[in-house]
Amino acid sequence: MIRSATPVLPVDRVEASAAFFAKVGFAETVSVPEGDHKGFVILQQGPTQLMFQTRESLIGDSDVFKEGAEAGSPVLLFIEVDNIDSIEAALAGEPVVMEKRETFYGATEIGYREPGGHIVTFAQFKEGGA
Repeated sequence: MIRSATPVLPVDRVEASAAFFAKVGFAETVSVPEGDHKGFVILQQGPTQLMFQTRESLIGDSDVFKEGAEAGSPVLLFIEVDNIDSIEAALAGEPVVMEKRETFYGATEIGYREPGGHIVTFAQFKEGGA
């Protein structure tokens, strides 16, 4: 059985993405150096993990990543939260790519582009929602 699934998000540099997610409570639990910067980090908040790895480091792991890593491969993340207003306050000044909205499936959502280029949608469901 699957115990967990964690995205590994390719970025040019992990530091800016880690700082973005620190604003909403993620802490760096693992980091791997790559020259004068980090090549990989694990961020965690409770049971939720995200991993960021530089494109350079991915290519170093396997040539299979070369085409996708060089072209960029933005990932769309959907993160359920308890309080959308606190997320919006914590990320004030970050680029909003989807204005706050109510959805047909009972969520209030807002979307941001994190510094690594990935789109992150934060969603709060009404009581009894998803």
